Amino acid sequence: MLKSKTFLKKTRAGGVVKIVREHYLRDDIGCGAPGCAACGGAHEGPVLEPQPLDPASSLCPRPHYLLPDTNVLLHQIDVLEDPAIRNVIVLQTVLQEVRNRSAPVYKRIRDVTNNQEKHFYTFTNEHHRETYVEQEQGENANDRNDRAIRVAAKWYNEHLKKMSAENHLQVLFITNDRKNKEKAIEEGIPAFTCEEYVKSLTANPELIDRLACLSEEGNEIENGRIIFSEHLPLSKLQQGIKSGTYLQGTFRASRENYLEATVWIHGDTEEDKEIILQGLKNLNRAVHEDIVAIELLPKNQWVAPSSVVLHDEGQNEDDVEKEEEREHILKTAVSEKMLKPTGRVVGIIKRNWRPYCGMLSKSDIKESRRHLFTPADRRIPRIRIETRQASALEGRRIIVAIDGWPRNSRYPNGHFVKNLGEVGEKETETEVLLLEHDVPHQPFSQAVLSFLPKMPWSITEKDMKNREDLRHLCVCSVDPPGCTDIDDALHCRELENGNLEVGVHIADVSHFIRPGNALDQESARRGTTVYLCEKRIDMVPELLSSNLCSLRCNVDRLAFSCIWEMNHVAEILKVRFTKSVINSKASLTYAEAQMRIDSAAMNDDITTSLRGLNKLAKILKKRRIEKGALTLSSPEVRFHMDSETHDPIDLQTKELRETNSMVEEFMLLANISVAKKIHEEFSEHALLRKHPAPPPSNYEILVKAAKSKNLEIKTDTAKSLADSLDRADSPTFPYVNTLLRILATRCMMQAVYFCSGMDNDFHHYGLASPIYTHFTSPIRRYADIIVHRLLAVAIGADCTYPELTDKHKLADLCKNLNFRHKMAQYAQRASVAFHTQLFFKSKGIVSEEAYILFVRKNAIVVLIPKYGLEGTVFFEEKDKPKPKLIYDDEVPSLKIEDTVFHIFDKVKVKIMLDSSNLQHQKIRMSLVEPQIPGISILADTPNMDSDEPERKKKKHEK
Repeated sequence: MLKSKTFLKKTRAGGVVKIVREHYLRDDIGCGAPGCAACGGAHEGPVLEPQPLDPASSLCPRPHYLLPDTNVLLHQIDVLEDPAIRNVIVLQTVLQEVRNRSAPVYKRIRDVTNNQEKHFYTFTNEHHRETYVEQEQGENANDRNDRAIRVAAKWYNEHLKKMSAENHLQVLFITNDRKNKEKAIEEGIPAFTCEEYVKSLTANPELIDRLACLSEEGNEIENGRIIFSEHLPLSKLQQGIKSGTYLQGTFRASRENYLEATVWIHGDTEEDKEIILQGLKNLNRAVHEDIVAIELLPKNQWVAPSSVVLHDEGQNEDDVEKEEEREHILKTAVSEKMLKPTGRVVGIIKRNWRPYCGMLSKSDIKESRRHLFTPADRRIPRIRIETRQASALEGRRIIVAIDGWPRNSRYPNGHFVKNLGEVGEKETETEVLLLEHDVPHQPFSQAVLSFLPKMPWSITEKDMKNREDLRHLCVCSVDPPGCTDIDDALHCRELENGNLEVGVHIADVSHFIRPGNALDQESARRGTTVYLCEKRIDMVPELLSSNLCSLRCNVDRLAFSCIWEMNHVAEILKVRFTKSVINSKASLTYAEAQMRIDSAAMNDDITTSLRGLNKLAKILKKRRIEKGALTLSSPEVRFHMDSETHDPIDLQTKELRETNSMVEEFMLLANISVAKKIHEEFSEHALLRKHPAPPPSNYEILVKAAKSKNLEIKTDTAKSLADSLDRADSPTFPYVNTLLRILATRCMMQAVYFCSGMDNDFHHYGLASPIYTHFTSPIRRYADIIVHRLLAVAIGADCTYPELTDKHKLADLCKNLNFRHKMAQYAQRASVAFHTQLFFKSKGIVSEEAYILFVRKNAIVVLIPKYGLEGTVFFEEKDKPKPKLIYDDEVPSLKIEDTVFHIFDKVKVKIMLDSSNLQHQKIRMSLVEPQIPGISILADTPNMDSDEPERKKKKHEK
C-alpha cells in the first residue's frame, strides 16, 4: 500500500516547489516472536525468544517482552545493556529519534541488537500497515511519535493474544514520561516507568544501581541551598553568542587545581583564545570537555592563573564555606601584565560526558546508600551515586556515568555502570588506562576479520600487476629487539655509473585494507597502534601486523618502495616510487646492525649495505641540522621485566645508537620525498603533517632557566634555537645541555595531520622542512595508509575513490587521527607511570640525585636522570607547620626559609611509593639535600611508619 505526502517548499530563489514523498506500507513485516503463525517467520536477523524466561518481575509475573520509548533508550542504555535484560522490541520510530539525538547511544543500541544472546528485535513500525500513524492537525512531531509508540505497543499485545491464548505473552511499555504512561494505561496497555520495572526484578537488585537518576527534585540534596546560578536556555545562549554578549568554547578543567579551568574559544581570531575561570560559582557545573557559553567579566575582576596546587580532598559534606576560603588562596597579588581575560559559565551548549573510571569513597553514615565516587581523572568532579553494594565495591575500580547536576548540589548525580576489578592489579589498571584515554581496545569483530585474506596466503599473478620484482636486492630491516610489526626495510648498493642506489621499502598495507570496508573503517577509527609497557593494542588485526604485512626476513612480502639515486655526498639525483615484492635478507636489532658496521671482520653484502647507509645518513643528518632541525631530548625509560611475574625489576633510560639515527634519517627522507610527490599530484587533498612554530611566550621559561645559569638561548628561529642549544654548555655542569633540551621539548607545539587544501602553512618546525608527511609506518598509523593510497594513484598503481579526493572528509579524518595520536601518547605515559610505581613498590625507599625542572609557589618539579622520572616535592604539608615561602616568578625562584631554589639546581630526593590514596597511588618525593631544618629528611629514614598507609587507607574508606 502506498501513502503519499505532498507539501510546498520555498526555494532560495524565491520560487515554490511541490514535493511529493512516497511512503510504502506493508503487510509482511514480522513481529519477531518465533512460532507466530500470523507472521509466518517473516522476520530476519535476531529474534525474540518464544518463551522469555527473563528475571521474574513482581509487577508482571507472566512471560513478557519489553517495548521502551526513546527517552528510556537514551538515558537508561546502561540498564538495557545489562545481561539480565533480554527480549526487547526496539521500534523504528525510537531508533530514528535516538539516531538524531545521540550517535554514541545509537551505536551502543546497534551493538546490543546485533548480539544474538540479548534477543533485541527491531520492528519497522513506520512501514507496517497496522502500526503506521499519520501526524494529525495541530499535533507536534514529538506527540505524533509518542502516539506511534503506543499504537505499536497496543498492536503487539493484541497480536500476541492471537498467537496463542494459553501462552499469556505480554508486551510491557516502558516509559519515564508521566503523560505518555497515563495515556497508555487508559488505552489498556500495561505500562511502567523504567525504575518501577527494574525495582520489580527482585532477583537482580544490582540493576537498581545502573538506573540513571533523572528526576532532579528527588535527588537534590536535602539542604536545598542554591549554590549555583541557573543555566540559560539554549535559545538565549545562541542569541547572546550571535550578538557577541557571550562566547562559545570548550571547557578544560585543570588537573592541578579543581577551582580553576580555561575555556578555549571557538572562532578564527587568534586574540583571547583562552579565557580563565576561577571559583566554583564561575565554573557553574561545567565538566571537562563540555561546550559552554561564557560571559567575560569586567577587567577589574580579571585574575591570573594560580600557581597553587589544590585537589578536592573534601569528604561527603557540601562544605561550601571551605571552598570560599580556598578561593581566597587563589587571589594573590600579581602584576598587571599577569592578568588574563576572565569569565564565568552562563550555560551549557553541549554536554560531552562519558563513562568515568574511578573509586568509591564510602559514606561515613553506616547504612547510607548515597556515596561519593572519585574519578581517576582529576579534572572530573566527584559524583554522587546511590548503591546498595558499597562494601563490595570498596577498593575496586568502577565505572560511573553522570546523569545531571542540580543547582543546589555541590557534586553531580550519577549511577554505577560496571565493576572493573581490584585496584592496583595490572589487568584492572591497564583497562582503566585504556578506557580513560578512549583507546578502542575491544577484540576485532567478525565483520572486520572477514575482510582478511584467507590462509595460507601467497603472492599471485594478480598481485604482481603494476608491481616490480625486487626480491634480488639485498634488503634488511633494523628495529628494536622483540619487534614483530616490521614496517620498513632498507637497501643500498653501488650502481655501474658509480652512484649509489638507496631504497626504503614499506609494508604495502593498503593492498590488504581496501577503502570503505569494515576493516578499513575500524583501522580509521583506531587511528594508531598504542604501545603500553607490556601490551600492544594493534590498529590492524594480528594476521596483518605481525605476519602478512611484517617485512620479516626470508619470506616474500608486498612493499611500497621509494628508491633514490644519490651521489657519494648524499645529494639526490633521481627519485622513483613503485609497488614491489621484496625478500628481506636479515631482520636485525639496532645493536646487531651497529656490531656489523663496527666489526672489521664482516664484509658480506648486508654489512656493506649497512655501512653505505650509515655513511649517507651521517651526511643527511649534518645537512638537516645545518638547516635548523632541532635535536631535542626526552628521558625515555625502558623496563626490564621479570620473565615469571612480568613485574618490572629494573628501570633504565633508553640508549640510542648510531643505527637508530641511520634508520631515522632515511625514514625522514622518504616521508619528505613522498610529501612532495603527493602534493604535486593532489595540491588540494594531500594528507600532510606540520609542526607549527611555538609562540615566543612558550620559550619564556627556557630563556629564564638558561639565564639563571648564565647561558643565552635565542629563540627567534629554529636555527638560532638549535645553534644556541649546541653552544649552551657548562664545563662544571655537563648535564645542563640535556636539561635545556628536555625543557625545550616542553615548549614545543603538537605536530598535527592536516589536509593541504584546508591550510596554507605546511612548515615542519622541528625538522626544518617546508613539507612533510607520514609514509613509513602503515602497520601502526592510519595516516600512512591514506598517504599510500594517494601515492599509488599518483603513480598509476591503484585507482582512486570519492572520499580520497574530498578535502572536507580528509579534514575530519585528520581531526580524529590527531585526537587518537594524542590519546595514545598520554596512555603510553600513564603506562610508564604505573610500571614505575610497581618498580618502586618492590624496590622500597631510595635516595637519588635530581635536577629542578620547574619551581612552583609551594613546590619544585624535579627530574631524576637515573630513572628518567619526574615528580613534585611539596613544601606545604597538611597538619605540619607552614614554612616561609617566597616565590619569584621573574627569575623564577622559590625561597624556603633561607635556601633559594632555581631551575636546574641539583638536589637530592628520597623516592617512595605513597599508597595512602589507593586511587592515586603516587611516587612521593621528599627533599634530602640541601638541608633545610623542618623540611629536609634524612636519606635513610622512611617518613612513614609501615602501618601508616594502612591507617590512612582506613580514613579513605570512610
